[in-house]
Amino acid sequence: MNFHSQSWLINRRHALCAAGTFIPLPFLECMIPLNASDKNLEAPRRSAFIYLANGVHSLNYQITKSGKDYDFSRSLKSLEKYRKVITPFSGLHHPGSLGHHHNCIDIWLTGGKIGPSERNTISVDQKMAEFTARHTRYPSMEIALTQGSLAWTADGVQLPAMRRCSQIFSSLFEEPKGGVAAQRRALRRKASVLDDNLAEVRRLKQKMGTNDKGRLDQYLNSIREAEIRTRRADVWLDTPLPKISEGDRKRTKRDIPNTQAGDYFRTVYDLMVLAFQTDVTRVATFSLGGEGDAFAIPEIGITESRHQLSHHGGDAGYMEKLTKYDTFAIEQFGYFLSRLEETKDLNGKSLLGSTMAMFGSGMSYGHSHGNANLPLVLAGGTDLGLKHGNHVDFNQGHFGGYQLGKPGEHYRLCSRPANSDAHMSNLLLLMAQRMGVDIDQFGDSNAVIEL
Repeated sequence: MNFHSQSWLINRRHALCAAGTFIPLPFLECMIPLNASDKNLEAPRRSAFIYLANGVHSLNYQITKSGKDYDFSRSLKSLEKYRKVITPFSGLHHPGSLGHHHNCIDIWLTGGKIGPSERNTISVDQKMAEFTARHTRYPSMEIALTQGSLAWTADGVQLPAMRRCSQIFSSLFEEPKGGVAAQRRALRRKASVLDDNLAEVRRLKQKMGTNDKGRLDQYLNSIREAEIRTRRADVWLDTPLPKISEGDRKRTKRDIPNTQAGDYFRTVYDLMVLAFQTDVTRVATFSLGGEGDAFAIPEIGITESRHQLSHHGGDAGYMEKLTKYDTFAIEQFGYFLSRLEETKDLNGKSLLGSTMAMFGSGMSYGHSHGNANLPLVLAGGTDLGLKHGNHVDFNQGHFGGYQLGKPGEHYRLCSRPANSDAHMSNLLLLMAQRMGVDIDQFGDSNAVIEL
């Protein structure tokens, strides 16, 4: 062995293989070049976004004190043990969603405007994916309880999402059916069809008016994007898939009964951690349902849909169940943070340090469709320079204080922003920059949040 040539180095994806089983190796010293050390090796930067539909029961969610010495609210209490690595935000909103509610989920990560003649803009996860895609097998990972994801392309096209855990696992970690050769043939046939379509529509473009040419250009951009994804998939077929331990395989490759929401949430979070740990992707989104269709949670006694509970009409029983639902969803997010915290990154540090995870909603108060004062929590990313430990409250100094004992007064705060300059896109811009994306504007941002 020539020690100075470092011929002893092995790839961090290396695994032991025998009798049809695979054991992924832990991060070892022989994976680190001589001029690097485990504490100085820069780990990949990652981001995850988790969406909760229909806002929250704001009276039990709202933190009333800003700064460092804040008290956790009832709904957020389970996150108190992560105080040093999380930042709850109050007062942020998307100006383009005010007065609307059906599309809050659609622009949560875009900051786009809503209107019959206006298309959505690129979501921040896809902006990040443009930067990280060259390093990973998949540019991003989209999971949702309903068909649509949180992710939107630059042309305003919503990306499809996966739901079943076994499907998600197979798409990330299993060889394609029929083998690599069959998959490559299928991909190249698909690329060939795209090329034929492009040639034909370009000929048609010569006969079109200005408006139709604009629509056609948008269509061609979508075709080109699909073609790029197809070619990327073809190239990555030559790269071996990461090998997954039998324990991880059993825990994450399974389908969960509808009556076990907690198992489903935790399995999805395990899959996201596994995808980050194996560097299959660095960007992930997870929608817990849309504004009209978030599911019930029978295992904790909630048989009503979240949409139904959010329109409680002041009913004490429904408000209590909504708080219980909020608390449950936030507890599952806490599980995600715990898994990130206990999982080692490439440099031996916690995966949570290199991962930003945002939990929240595009609506504040579902009963009146209030979409100001959005419930948002940002966690992790301390290795990316984020400093946590405070409740960052953009309402402070712009209103008369939280009046949780007077619901009507507080709910008005959820419908009209106290601070009109506090755009949620400012937070999305911060996250994009910490991912390494070289931009100084995103969506309707008017500044970047300092954290």
